[in-house]
Amino acid sequence: MTLHIGPTFSALALRAFARYPQKTAFRSASGSVTYSGVADMMGRMQGVLSACGIGRGDIVALLSANRWETWCAGVAVQALGAGVTYLHPMASLDSHLYQLGDSGAALLIVDADVFLDRGAELAAMSDKLAVLTLGAAGYGKSLFDLANKIGSVSPVDLSIGHEIGTLNYTGGTTGRPKGVVRTNAAGAHTTFSILADFELPTQPRYLASAPISHVSGTNVLPTLLRGGSVHLLGKFDPEQLMHTIEKERINFSLLVPTMIYTLMDHPAFSRFDLSSIELLLYGASPMSPSRLAEGIERIGSVFSQLYGQSECYPIAVLPKADHDVKRPELLSACGYPTTTSNVVLLDQDGNEVAMGEPGEICVRAPHAMQQYWQQPEQTRDAFAGGWLHTGDVARSDEQGRLYIVDRKKDMIISGGFNVYPREVEDVLTSHPAVSSAAVIGVADPKWGEAVQAVVVLKSEAVATADELMQLVRQRKGPVLAPKSVRFVDTLPVTPLGKVDKKALRAQS
Repeated sequence: MTLHIGPTFSALALRAFARYPQKTAFRSASGSVTYSGVADMMGRMQGVLSACGIGRGDIVALLSANRWETWCAGVAVQALGAGVTYLHPMASLDSHLYQLGDSGAALLIVDADVFLDRGAELAAMSDKLAVLTLGAAGYGKSLFDLANKIGSVSPVDLSIGHEIGTLNYTGGTTGRPKGVVRTNAAGAHTTFSILADFELPTQPRYLASAPISHVSGTNVLPTLLRGGSVHLLGKFDPEQLMHTIEKERINFSLLVPTMIYTLMDHPAFSRFDLSSIELLLYGASPMSPSRLAEGIERIGSVFSQLYGQSECYPIAVLPKADHDVKRPELLSACGYPTTTSNVVLLDQDGNEVAMGEPGEICVRAPHAMQQYWQQPEQTRDAFAGGWLHTGDVARSDEQGRLYIVDRKKDMIISGGFNVYPREVEDVLTSHPAVSSAAVIGVADPKWGEAVQAVVVLKSEAVATADELMQLVRQRKGPVLAPKSVRFVDTLPVTPLGKVDKKALRAQS
């Protein structure tokens, strides 16, 4: 057992609450709350959780839209020595039931204002699962009512660094979903890395529209440690997001590329003042270099790319200075390894590749996962050779920047040649009529796999399949040129905002 010397995630949260008691911690459509108000609620929630028998080693599930009380409940659970597992707001009933069963969750906290019906289904179908609700419901017990009866209680921190802090689940695109075990120490080190490597404003006013149960939520504690405020939107609505930025003078946010494309393509985009933004993080999937250049032109030199995954986040960051339209080759980079990440690119035999050659990104970091929950074989495979294998293929340059080539599992083998979809996608999105594009391999009797492009055109724009295929042929040669082009209104995305290529393949 490796002892963790230093504060845990929940210890850092309590430190922030004590340091800025009268400042506003969270704002949302329902109002605002101070740091001391969050601390008070955390103490009350701990009293309720303890009365429910929650303690060291237990797992508590959370299903909620973006609300500060849910974030507070998660910290309260961890500070009691228990772990949290976040149910994705957009996941199916079967996915939620699987996660509850596989994690062995003892308690479910449901945002009944938004997930009233789903909470009822889970409560009815999950044996021996206690349920607390945020808001009125005809099942479970009201966490707010119980917290009010408890009275004011000072929060405590019983967390231990090497114990489970979070148990979150992968998307299951290559098999059944895997539970990613990250410790209380790993959560703290993620926070340290964000503070060290992300160019946060001095006084952040952070806007979260993506679910804070996932990557968007990793910026909450760093914002609070800076004495900033977290502004929560219930969902991504482009016009509401731009209105909030203008009204609240938001200076920091995180969006996935598809959200940024939607903003820039929105007819009301030019009506809003977005000049307060100092840092706009993007990640979860690569962003088209041509559309990124457009964003820099229209929004400003505020972009910074993050790279990581459920198993280890963050791994690399591309700073604002490298988002230089005069050096367009840098717009394809995903960044430099973070301060706390040791990164190598390895070939299939586990040897480090030469600079400029493609290899799998492998990492060692204190914020990496501990294991896959109850899946020892997958854990051994993930840590083969003592490195966490990400499944992403990249090249590096002389300065140490990483350039994602593609996911290993998305690589297309056409006529014996390796085709990395991102190379083709970047060419397609450079066409002025193309809003977004995804490239997949489809079965073909001649080539084994044929390259197919799935394309979304900008409103009222026109482009033909032959025109786009010829563009790729001219830029990249015949091997990478799509054999077919399929036009769609939108690209399907996963709950995390990534283009869902599994769904695209099923539609072909």
